[in-house]
Amino acid sequence: MKTRTVLLAFTVLATCGALSAQAPATAWPQFRGTTALTGVSATQMPLSLKVQWTYEAGDAIESSAAIADGAVFVTVASGELIALGLDKGQVRWKYKVELGFGESSPAVAGGKVLVGDLGGIVHAVNVADGKAAWTFKTRSEVKSSPVVVGDVVLIGSYDGTLYGLGLADGTLRWEVKTNNYVHGTPAVLDGIAYFAGCDEVFRAVRASDGKVVFEAPIGAYTGASVALDAGMAYFGTFENEVLALDLKTHRFKWRYRHSEREFPFYSSAAVAAGKVIVGGRDKMIHAIDTTSGKAVWTYMTRARVESSPAIAGSRVYVGSGDGRFYVFDLATGAKVWEYDMGGPLSASPALANGRIVIGSQDGRLVCFG
Repeated sequence: MKTRTVLLAFTVLATCGALSAQAPATAWPQFRGTTALTGVSATQMPLSLKVQWTYEAGDAIESSAAIADGAVFVTVASGELIALGLDKGQVRWKYKVELGFGESSPAVAGGKVLVGDLGGIVHAVNVADGKAAWTFKTRSEVKSSPVVVGDVVLIGSYDGTLYGLGLADGTLRWEVKTNNYVHGTPAVLDGIAYFAGCDEVFRAVRASDGKVVFEAPIGAYTGASVALDAGMAYFGTFENEVLALDLKTHRFKWRYRHSEREFPFYSSAAVAAGKVIVGGRDKMIHAIDTTSGKAVWTYMTRARVESSPAIAGSRVYVGSGDGRFYVFDLATGAKVWEYDMGGPLSASPALANGRIVIGSQDGRLVCFG
């Protein structure tokens, strides 16, 4: 009986660990879906996608949407944070900022929508009515996306700082200085935030108090966010590589570089089924084996891929600068479907409730399902 109990407990823990790397089926509350930034959703997507609705935002959409409580939250370059119904795309409210939004993607937690703008201000907006709850001013533009850990909001700024702010009122809890922009979004596991900085240093920081746990040299400028899976961190660099860093030994397990095409990786990786899926400025989608660091498959689009892939079930969803939204088979890389959005796609897809939402640089937000 004791052996059976132990085995059952182990099974439950293993299952919980696996699920923690997935966004729940009903929500995509932040950039990449979860704090581990794996880009994986538990939702079941239709085998055949159709356009459910579109929304014309009037200016470029460079950030990825958040989905929570039946609503879509997305920013527009002109300076609007917009809440729409996931079902039909009806506008619920709009929140305006002065200097516009860039790549910072909204996060939803504690009844608030959190996002940074190009004026360096972090905004907390009430989900219910679109009114400001609080703001916090950094010293430069914010393109990093917020991540909420307990009652702390983590977000980076181009002033070279990773900030820890109180979720309730935006008070400064702590800050960690780096030697260059903090562009990427921090990934969090067991209370530790991991991010690869533009100063070519990988950092682990305790989310509760900002204590630096360790630092590791990367040897390359990094704009991508880190994906965490099974004790490893995966991210691309501007030295044309995708890296796998062991979080225990602080050593690189492998470095992936395409044999022929030497281009930077700006897209943030998705991780599932023993594969790292990432887009490159070489116009390709790359699927890399997590054990060997070797390519499993690649697919050539018609332009650079800065959109970060998302995964649900056996399929990969990603946009390209060629204006097309692609669906691939996760195992083989076979193209299942594509849809011409009309404008370049640098934003990443958000998945929930059997729907996919993605915006384009010509200001068109599309919901598939």
